[in-house]
Amino acid sequence: MAKTIYILAIASTLAACSQPTANGAANQAAANSAQPRKKVGHCFFKDAEMKGWSAARGKDGNITVKGKVYRSDSRYKVVFGEPVVSAATAEISPTLQQNSAAYGAPDDWWDVSSTIAGSAAVDTVNVTCGPKTVAALKVPPKR
Repeated sequence: MAKTIYILAIASTLAACSQPTANGAANQAAANSAQPRKKVGHCFFKDAEMKGWSAARGKDGNITVKGKVYRSDSRYKVVFGEPVVSAATAEISPTLQQNSAAYGAPDDWWDVSSTIAGSAAVDTVNVTCGPKTVAALKVPPKR
């Protein structure tokens, strides 16, 4: 009798292992469709420390964004991070980088500029700092 119970227990365990779960396909679809959220960067600057934003389209159709950002500590320089282009909108953020040069910016105002590659279809550039939009720049299409 004990031998029969033992054999039935092993058989039911093996049968349970080979059975697909009812929601296995739904779990797999959810895992495939889940996309990681964009991590919002830290804003190192106050609103009064950022000014003069402009965006212009070059002859190649790509957009160049320019502005000025204040940083009193010349051990760091202000640069733009990697832009994110999605459909007709691009997003770019100023950030800090270690200053490897032997000089700082005049009056501690750094001129920042970046050309956004692949931005021929973009008509709006959002300059962001952390979770907030500092400037929404409209750019006319290339003719």
